[in-house]
Amino acid sequence: MKYRTLGKTGLSVSEIGLGGEWLERHNTEEVREVILACEKEGINILDCWMSEPKVRSNIGLAIKGHREKWIIQGHLGSTWQNGQYVRTRDLDQVKIAFQDLLDRLQTDYIDLGMIHFVDEAKEYEKIMNGPFIEYVRQLKKDGVIRHIGMSSHNPNVAKMAAKSGEIEMILFSVNPAFDLMPATEQLDDLFAEQYDEALGGIAPEREEFYRVCEQENVGITVMKGYAGGRLFHAHTSPFGVALTPVQCLHYALTRPAVASVMVGYDTPEHVRAAVAYETATQEEKDYASVLAKAPKHAFGAAQCTYCGHCAPCPANIDIAMVNKLYDLATMQKEVPASLRAHYEQLNANAQDCLACGGCEERCPFGVPVISRMEKTRELFSR
Repeated sequence: MKYRTLGKTGLSVSEIGLGGEWLERHNTEEVREVILACEKEGINILDCWMSEPKVRSNIGLAIKGHREKWIIQGHLGSTWQNGQYVRTRDLDQVKIAFQDLLDRLQTDYIDLGMIHFVDEAKEYEKIMNGPFIEYVRQLKKDGVIRHIGMSSHNPNVAKMAAKSGEIEMILFSVNPAFDLMPATEQLDDLFAEQYDEALGGIAPEREEFYRVCEQENVGITVMKGYAGGRLFHAHTSPFGVALTPVQCLHYALTRPAVASVMVGYDTPEHVRAAVAYETATQEEKDYASVLAKAPKHAFGAAQCTYCGHCAPCPANIDIAMVNKLYDLATMQKEVPASLRAHYEQLNANAQDCLACGGCEERCPFGVPVISRMEKTRELFSR
């Protein structure tokens, strides 16, 4: 298992995480088996947004005695009322639900206190300028939560959070289908049976969000990496082609600022299928060729998705990383010192480009790599 630093939290998290939602449909022993399988494979981050009491208790029993092995994302605003989940900002209900989370997980702290499911700009402003954020700040001051996070599906709202200086990490929905869609305050829009024929390439709002997170050192953990499983079947995929779990994971893990993907598991076998990513070949990870040949909504506009399909480079340039650093740098008036240092520490960079054109022949999306290398060389030499 590989580990990444989750932005400014400084936490080292496994690339593959555990999204707890599917555990709701399993009994105590089945939940224990899944969690132990995760631990065995090196998974160390768990998202528990669910308010249903039984699943919280089952997770608590499964991690009892080894709580320290887990980095827990626990949500503030996900409550259980009259036998059902209710998202709320009513602090009386929020406090009851959060204490219930602590009690049932048998812990006295949550590593990542997540402000739950904020997709509307007006709601975000109300949260960040009212008693809700004051409550969250107090929890952090008291050590009950160690870091402040937020979950969102809207890149515009998530970008506001990333720029706030207070939100340290964001749980965000990332997959190649959702990335085509413009920002929306309605989650159901992302699950439309058909997308607008005019769509093509990663939506600018989403590209901007990823770059801002990288710039502000706000780490991203990923939800809905499989788009609810719809990407696994050609007849449900908006592209008209199927992707594998490994391909979906690779897509998410190549976005800027992404540290971990929260995957849902029903069985230990599902755990092993996800962590197979760590030993997968480049051919098995290759989502780009599949999307480029898709009959519907293929990525276009000569847009680099950092997929790595351009490799190998005879000059040993990590072309995907150089392109990522170039894109991050061009969103600002001057190249930040941190980006420049990262670029200069590469074993090879744009100045080593031989202009052989092999990368362009391999690129599924027609990215003009040679000209981008020239622009990168010029940009970082200023």
